[in-house]
Amino acid sequence: MYLSIEGIHKSFNTKNKGKLKVLDNINLDIEQGDFVSIVGPSGCGKSTLLYLIAGLEKSDTGSITVSGKKVKNPGPDRVVVFQEDGLFPWLTVLDNVTYGLKLKGLSKKEIKEKAIDVLKMVHLSNYIDSYPHQLSGGMKQRVSIARALVMEPDILLMDEPFSALDEQTRMVLHKELLEIWRKTKVTIFFVTHNIREAVQLSEKVVVFATRPGRIKEIIPVPSTKDGIMPDSVTLYTEQKILKILQEEIEKVLKEEMGDDYSFETNHIHRDHSGDLGSNI
Repeated sequence: MYLSIEGIHKSFNTKNKGKLKVLDNINLDIEQGDFVSIVGPSGCGKSTLLYLIAGLEKSDTGSITVSGKKVKNPGPDRVVVFQEDGLFPWLTVLDNVTYGLKLKGLSKKEIKEKAIDVLKMVHLSNYIDSYPHQLSGGMKQRVSIARALVMEPDILLMDEPFSALDEQTRMVLHKELLEIWRKTKVTIFFVTHNIREAVQLSEKVVVFATRPGRIKEIIPVPSTKDGIMPDSVTLYTEQKILKILQEEIEKVLKEEMGDDYSFETNHIHRDHSGDLGSNI
């Protein structure tokens, strides 16, 4: 197994409540080149698991291995793309993308060539001399993705990278990310709150239960040979995930709202004749 997560438990110390258990016995295997998304209620440990894979956090128990090697620290084989772009405002697009490469001791020519190739991949080769303040939100996030890809990681860890973007920009970046994934064969571990985003991008969706986070179900996402999924299948898969999550979301709301909590399912009126044009 390429990326193997075994028996992971994780807690954080808090001032008032002692230890807060965030992850509870996480076991997950991911093959090389997979695109896996993880969804779940707020605070269920999705991002924490991503940071553990990145080596930015340590688990209480269990192990995470990549190609049989235990993850102990951050490494160039695992690169994170965060929700915020994190670009250096005083550097150009090209200099932001080449920043990590310069630490590898490559020649200036090789560094620039690699950066230009990746910027072409994200359609930003005409903006190499621009500064972050001259770019749109979507363009900044493309630079962040380029900065990650230029390091040629084995695993791309993406923590809600498109959540702050408008819907149109998000759709464009979805298409570009899928093109990059198919071209590079990089393994992608993608954290999101957006069920539709998870279904449209991934080969499988890992559904987390509420805190302490644990895997409630893993949903495979069907697709055609050309990677295009019919709208009916997309909707069915979304509804399946939403149904699994509904119970978990209710638990969170009950915990937060106490006696003030009440939940009513909205029902869409449907004409029993099945004819959407009836009574118009």
